[in-house]
Amino acid sequence: MKVSTIELSQNIQPSFRSAAKAKEFLITAEVSPPKGGNSDRLVQMALTLKNRVHAINLTDGSRAVLRMSPLAASAILLEQGIEPICQMVCRDRNRIALQADLMGANALGIRNILALTGDPVKVGDCPRARGVFDLESVRLLQTIERLNRGYDGNDRRLSDGATDLFAGAAVDPQSSSWSGLQQRFERKLAAGAEFFQSQAVFDFDRLEKFMQVATPFGKPILAGIFLLKSAKNARFLNRCVPGVKIPETTIARLEQASEPLLEGMLIAAEQVQLARQLCQGVHLMAVKREELIPQILDLAGVPTLSKSVSKPQSTLAQF
Repeated sequence: MKVSTIELSQNIQPSFRSAAKAKEFLITAEVSPPKGGNSDRLVQMALTLKNRVHAINLTDGSRAVLRMSPLAASAILLEQGIEPICQMVCRDRNRIALQADLMGANALGIRNILALTGDPVKVGDCPRARGVFDLESVRLLQTIERLNRGYDGNDRRLSDGATDLFAGAAVDPQSSSWSGLQQRFERKLAAGAEFFQSQAVFDFDRLEKFMQVATPFGKPILAGIFLLKSAKNARFLNRCVPGVKIPETTIARLEQASEPLLEGMLIAAEQVQLARQLCQGVHLMAVKREELIPQILDLAGVPTLSKSVSKPQSTLAQF
């Protein structure tokens, strides 16, 4: 007899939440759901990351590009014994649909939710679609907090029980507005955010400054680490992705390398080590090359989760 997703999820230890609360160094990675009905590659990439990351983020129409529902993709990973973080954006659903999906996620055993406002429709591959934006990320966090207390968004009691969701939010330490960054961060904390994953970080002095503000609040901050594949890739990100600021020194290093992809992996490994000295975790993004994430962690000296994580070092000695 086929075992249900719910039965399987009950056997999966919620390692991400427990590790976060135990102040362990957290490792997450981002995997895009498939653009179609075949989930083979999703499962293959996720299995490659098993025992190397605490949880895998499933994106929700990132960059407004159509892909499989992250709720369905999260359920597929649960069947493989892999803990997901289900991203949920406000762009495509009103508050009724968002709450319905949140309750459904809880019932399926999907407990980690990353609450996001969502990229505007015009940047994606369905420009004629209509954005909803009934809520934005702070109000979505507030809604999750109410559901966890047993009430819906209108403060009416849930007749069939409260949810038990572990809600996170995004943060951008490289934001051009320092006051805006602080205000947004504190609003998300007040709304119930339990952890934060950052946008890609390339300025670690800026991250250190942000951590001086964030650390006293006691919530895990995971620095975003992005795998750069080439100088061309880095320039594209600078030109086309809002908020990304890759230094010219990094681009020059990629340009001069005989093997740009390997150089990008070394850069990412160095950044993981820098992040280990500053914050409680890293969120790894290696678009279409997720299978390289274990190698990046090896280069950074981060062992599998079955082993104790060594203390951060100031340099990559093996280089």
